[in-house]
Amino acid sequence: MSKIISGDDFNNLVLKSDNYVFVDFYADWCGPCRMLGPIMDDISNTNEVYKINVDKDQDLAREYGVMSIPCVIVFKDGKEFNRSVGLKSKEDILSMIK
Repeated sequence: MSKIISGDDFNNLVLKSDNYVFVDFYADWCGPCRMLGPIMDDISNTNEVYKINVDKDQDLAREYGVMSIPCVIVFKDGKEFNRSVGLKSKEDILSMIK
């Protein structure tokens, strides 16, 4: 299951990881975000996946230019590797690291 983290955990869990890390920027009130949730949970069985609530961590969302949600950003070696906005299939999300 994907883990909800705050901006405080972001540096240690995302930016310091050597692996591909999927970060799902979401909001509880967002319908497409709720639909993407189970897909991200499934992906988390074989990948690092974290969720950031844009309402609670507005500064982090602003720092990464998240203007629309759901927004999935893949990080590798502390840098943004790829980005996807909107509801996507599991295959589309996984193709972000290819």
